[in-house]
Amino acid sequence: MASLSSSSAEDIQAAIQCKDVEMQLPAKRQNRLLRNVRHRFLNVYKRLFSIYVVANLIALVIVLCQSKTANLSSASNLSIPISTNVLVAALSRTEYVVNMLFASVTWIPQTAPLRLRCAFAKVYEYGGVHGGAGFSAALWTIAFTIQMTRAFLSGESFESSILVFTYLLFFFLLAITISAHPSFRRLQHNSFEAIHRFAAWISVALYWVLVMLISSSLHKQGGVSFGHVLISSPSFWILCFLTFLIVRPWLRLRKVNARPEYLSKHAIRLHFDYTKIGFCQGLRISTRPLLEWHSFATIPSTSSKDFSILVSNAGDWTKANIQMPARKYWVKGIPVTGFLRVIQLFRKVVIVTTGSGIGPCLSGLIYAQQAGAPLQFRLLWSTRDAEPTYGREIVEEVLRADPQAIILNTKPGSPRPDLVALAYQLYIESGAEAVLVISNPKLTNKVKYGMESRGVPAYGPIFDS
Repeated sequence: MASLSSSSAEDIQAAIQCKDVEMQLPAKRQNRLLRNVRHRFLNVYKRLFSIYVVANLIALVIVLCQSKTANLSSASNLSIPISTNVLVAALSRTEYVVNMLFASVTWIPQTAPLRLRCAFAKVYEYGGVHGGAGFSAALWTIAFTIQMTRAFLSGESFESSILVFTYLLFFFLLAITISAHPSFRRLQHNSFEAIHRFAAWISVALYWVLVMLISSSLHKQGGVSFGHVLISSPSFWILCFLTFLIVRPWLRLRKVNARPEYLSKHAIRLHFDYTKIGFCQGLRISTRPLLEWHSFATIPSTSSKDFSILVSNAGDWTKANIQMPARKYWVKGIPVTGFLRVIQLFRKVVIVTTGSGIGPCLSGLIYAQQAGAPLQFRLLWSTRDAEPTYGREIVEEVLRADPQAIILNTKPGSPRPDLVALAYQLYIESGAEAVLVISNPKLTNKVKYGMESRGVPAYGPIFDS
């Protein structure tokens, strides 16, 4: 390992090495069942999901027990929790809300107790609220559909079109819920995105029609003006806000210039200059904005408002853009804060990454280099042929940030390094407070579990979108 004032080929080669494990891993804490329940089956994401869904189930049971008769008025009241849950699901994915969430948490000083900082560092698992709200909306829709059907079969006079649109809404919300299952999302990600986007838009449109039809029927039954019934409905105002949340990012849809920098057949770096990027923020770009969007962590420039993203060959879209990069890409909304922002809560961390995961890490590394940034770190990067694949500039940026960075060259046929053991060794040697890992889902979860089961605070992406 070499300290770089001016990088040379020898410096880079000295950093690229085969690191041996010199420290034996301690035994995992607790028995296997307890640690699996705590760190796998009931992580913060799943706890948030479960608490949210259970609270809605209790409310649903109470409402159904109090609803002695099935009529249009009582059944329509069930539309309020449906729209409320859909609104919560949308809000929890809104860039402004996510950015505000991270900003509020990272105000916690590094002098606060480590246990407190470790707990708040789990803020990035907020997706459990999104999933719980979406699932709860589906549960309330089932109850809403049953009650509407009972009211119609009981002979109450209202338009049959209300029942038709009720079943259509049920069908589309059910499709969204099923497609969001991790297995489907992992195997059919493009289909998941399409269903999630278009079925959600259609569901909101169907909901608008339902609110209008139900308000019209209640107006005829009660002799109250249609306008009064409509504006008296909470669902109407919730839908107004929900529609605004959906439309707002598209009002900022625009095509921006990109300067591609070819690195290798495996990776390309795209440079942008249309806005100023904060550290640990992500960007979504597209070549077909109605069909697909791809999220990337940004690498901010320390000298100007330029920034870049690292695109590696991980599918058809990325492969095509490496071979024939566009000069312009679509963007919408604003940059959103990523999970690595939680490094701000710690004095010293170990960052473990593989392959193109170095892209997101560079944003945090650049932050740590800034004058006065109260953060130290050690980096462990496992990748195949770092310099030929990602270019000398990327490797030099890594070594400027951490002159003692460990870069493992994983050539085909060579044994895979034990990243759990190496991460633990670096954690002990450096006196770090936490381990952060960015890799593929399998390896991320393996390293996280390997650390957490031994009492080491560990963090990594959730992969829930």
